[in-house]
Amino acid sequence: MRLLLVEDDNHVAAALSAVLARHGFDVTHARSGEEALQALVPEGNGFGVVLLDLGLPDQDGYEVCGKIRKRSSTPVIMVTARSDVRSRIHGLNLGADDYVVKPYDTGELLARIHAVSRRTAHEDGQGGADTELRLGPVHIELPTRRVSVDGSTIQLTRKEFDLLALLAQRPGVVFRREQIISEVWRTSWEGTGRTLEVHVASLRAKLRMPALIETVRGVGYRLVAPGS
Repeated sequence: MRLLLVEDDNHVAAALSAVLARHGFDVTHARSGEEALQALVPEGNGFGVVLLDLGLPDQDGYEVCGKIRKRSSTPVIMVTARSDVRSRIHGLNLGADDYVVKPYDTGELLARIHAVSRRTAHEDGQGGADTELRLGPVHIELPTRRVSVDGSTIQLTRKEFDLLALLAQRPGVVFRREQIISEVWRTSWEGTGRTLEVHVASLRAKLRMPALIETVRGVGYRLVAPGS
C-alpha cells in the first residue's frame, strides 16, 4: 500500500518511514501541508492512506485535512498531541477517518491504518474474494451480511456480524480489545469492555462453536479456523 506521511520533523519521519516500510508500506514523505496537497494530485494519486500530523509549519493541520477531503476520498488518519474530545470530534467532522494521539504505540498505529483501508475497500465495493469468507462449516457473505453454518442461516445482530467479520478476515491473528472496540463500536475502550465480552459469548452460542473465537488472556481475541 502507498502511504503519504505528512510530518515536518525529518527525524520523526525517517524513523516512522523505516517502521512502515518494514511492514510493507511504500511511504512518500511530505514536509508541509502544501507539499501534501500537491502529492495527492491527481485525485488521490494512488495513496491508500494519508497519515497527517497536525503540527505543520505552513498551515493548520485541520485546514489541510479539510482541503484533502474536498479533493480526494483517500482515508486520513490524524496524528495529534491534542487528546481532548472536542479536538478529535472537530477532526472527524472535517473528514478525518481516524486519529492517533501522541505518544502512540506503533502496533496501534498499524492496526488503525489497516482498519481504515479495509473499511474504505468494502465501502468502495472492492475486496474481490474477501466478499465471501469460508472457515470450515462457517460461510460469511459480507455484501449481504449473511452467516450460515453447514448451510443453515444464523441470525446475528449488526454488531455480532461486524465482530465476526472483523475476526474472520484475519484468522489466527490476535485483535486487541481496544482495536475491536474502535473498529466495531467506533468508540474508545472505556465502559465498553463488558459489551464486547457479551457479544463474544453470544456469537459462540449462536454459532454453536465455542472454540471458534479464542480468548487471548490480557490481550484480546482471535478466530481459530476449524481444522487449524
